[in-house]
Amino acid sequence: MYNILSDLNKTTGVQGSMIVGSDGIIIAADLDSQYEDETVGALSASIVSNVGKAMERLRSESPSQIMVEANHGKLFLADAGVGILTVITEKNVNIGLVRLEIKNAVARISGQ
Repeated sequence: MYNILSDLNKTTGVQGSMIVGSDGIIIAADLDSQYEDETVGALSASIVSNVGKAMERLRSESPSQIMVEANHGKLFLADAGVGILTVITEKNVNIGLVRLEIKNAVARISGQ
């Protein structure tokens, strides 16, 4: 699993990635040292949970991918089956490329 995260992190603009359980517990992580693993894990689980509950209220499906945009970067969250694939990127990253690489990583994670 770590090799999948390492490959994902080679994508231009990606600063780190991790897989987190729905409870926020880290399954695997390859994050830049400027980020606290536990904080990112808890944040990821909280965002996915809250968006999922909001989608239920709207009688819609749970999202397969969420993107959060902030002043200094973006956070991508994707359902990877075994957990939440979290990817942290630079602000001006190529969103299409990152989404494609996330899709490929999820397929590899699911295939393990």
